[in-house]
Amino acid sequence: MANSSALNNEIRIILMDCGLFNQLLPEDCAAAAGFFSLVKMDQDEVIFREGDAGNFMCIIQYGNVSVRRLDLEGNEVEVALLRKGRSFGEMAVIDGERRSATCIASTEVQLVSLGKDSLDKMMVDAPRIAAKVIRALAVALSRRLRMADGQKLS
Repeated sequence: MANSSALNNEIRIILMDCGLFNQLLPEDCAAAAGFFSLVKMDQDEVIFREGDAGNFMCIIQYGNVSVRRLDLEGNEVEVALLRKGRSFGEMAVIDGERRSATCIASTEVQLVSLGKDSLDKMMVDAPRIAAKVIRALAVALSRRLRMADGQKLS
């Protein structure tokens, strides 16, 4: 039990530090932590591939993640390098659609992961916390979409 408590505390701290959940109170992060899990991956390990069914999102605790997309010739091209505190895969937790990019650990990484099934469980067990988490995800996705739209205009 103490081990589970220590793990939840570690996840709570990561959630509070990552920026994605700035609007959540410390006690909200503590309540949400039990629905997330920690995953360690080796360098060059594939986290998910473009086109895969999406059922989880991640926040990087440490390490770097390469985001890649297929170009018109079918070659994988790096479009972003994500570092500590960044989140990715949020759309999959919301809509369960196929992945829009491939994510690969470009260094050893430790990720905090939230599965769609865990979010569904949170909606039943802790609906107020789930609403705050979903709102934070929606705000992050909206911000990312606005940035992408701004890039297209220039």
